[in-house]
Amino acid sequence: MKTIILIPSRLSATRLPGKPLLKINGLSIISHVLKKAVEANIGDVYVAAEDQEIIDDIKKNGGQAIKTSRKNKTGTDRIYEALTKIGKTDIELIMNLQGDEPLMKVKDIKNLYNQMVITKSLMGTMASNITKNFFYKDHDVVKVITKESLESSKFPEALNFYREYKNIKKNVYHHLGIYCYQLETLKKFVSLNQSHNEIKSKLEQLRALDNNIKINVSLAQEGPIGVDTKKDFLAIKKIMEYKSK
Repeated sequence: MKTIILIPSRLSATRLPGKPLLKINGLSIISHVLKKAVEANIGDVYVAAEDQEIIDDIKKNGGQAIKTSRKNKTGTDRIYEALTKIGKTDIELIMNLQGDEPLMKVKDIKNLYNQMVITKSLMGTMASNITKNFFYKDHDVVKVITKESLESSKFPEALNFYREYKNIKKNVYHHLGIYCYQLETLKKFVSLNQSHNEIKSKLEQLRALDNNIKINVSLAQEGPIGVDTKKDFLAIKKIMEYKSK
């Protein structure tokens, strides 16, 4: 299926302003994410950014970038604007890879894509096993509950997403920052108003569930840390610098 990977990015993140351009091993976080997306080799890759500094950084590192409006409320709205500006008419699947996931595994990106192609799901995402009990209460670690247990060959439906989940039960996983949509699903998603649950929890995927759009979940072999805080950045920097030695 004709696929495109779009990476939404902006400098004005409230908890860690300027994070896309923070450097690890001489390369910005957003360019590390771009590199992973290109390595997945499933389609063209573009960064969708509201800031010229990000656009310049991506182009300097050989990538493609599209300037988007500052009025977008969510990353999904941003990637849809970019998609319309790119103007390709033959795209069937759109992958939305969060710009703060430099440790995302290429094989996991490919697995999500393969599951979407095989099952023809409307919308897919990814999750990993929870390895630390404090993650259940950690507001920054988004949890997803699935209908069935996650296994590498399965693609079960998501029942709900939470920021905090006090009851440790089966089929609760660490949700990762990546989505894949059929074109018509993405069009429908961005046409919908933000739902009450989405605004309350600051989780845009709840807009889909609140409007009866099913989300299927693939298993990631590892649960990479996303960069939300300075603490996250320093932890990821340490891991990536160690691996490059």
